[in-house]
Amino acid sequence: MSANRSGGITGRLVHKHLAPRVPHLAPDVTASFVREALQRAIHGVGPLPPAAEAADKQLREQHGDHDRAVREVIENHVRYAGAQGLLTGVGGVVTAAFAIPANLTGLALVQARMVAGIAHLRGYDLDDARVRNAVLACMLGRDTVDRLIKERKLPAPPMAIATAPVHDPQLDRVLSAEVTSDLVTRVAGKRLAITVARRTPVVGGAFGMGADGLATWRIGRYADRELRRRPRA
Repeated sequence: MSANRSGGITGRLVHKHLAPRVPHLAPDVTASFVREALQRAIHGVGPLPPAAEAADKQLREQHGDHDRAVREVIENHVRYAGAQGLLTGVGGVVTAAFAIPANLTGLALVQARMVAGIAHLRGYDLDDARVRNAVLACMLGRDTVDRLIKERKLPAPPMAIATAPVHDPQLDRVLSAEVTSDLVTRVAGKRLAITVARRTPVVGGAFGMGADGLATWRIGRYADRELRRRPRA
């Protein structure tokens, strides 16, 4: 079975069985947890140093080659996302405050940190609220961003959000809610797929790591394409 076909089957299963029940899957998840995860990702949490610090280390290791440093940041975070123990560990820091699943918060932290690192390498100021919104927009992925733009829930893609003339506080709320909903749906969908996959020996155990890693890789590639290089102030 091809990856596209299997992904389509999983998507239909998620929509049929989980979409109507998303609010009940993680009732303690609120949009504020996404902002907390982003804050911890940027400033460092548990075994993970701050996003900019880690990105600068990669830049030094790649002898100042920004594109290679971005690729290393993505590859490192794909590995983090596949390490379920790490997700649980770093997720626990935010879970303690919000009483939500550690895998969910761990994945949010890892993906937010990856995109923030890419943004930093491309010359964006992570203390800028517009840039933080662009990081969250990247975490949604291209298809979801395109859909939200068509529905007029988002004004533009991440690059335009990061470089907008002014910060829109309303966009903070929209993006926090959308990223929360997307993460809950993806993590719940992964759990359903794992349940199905466990009927096949070995597959079930590897599916969770593979699903998180693939999702993180796709987000990293989207951020890589979307956040074009800017001169540092």
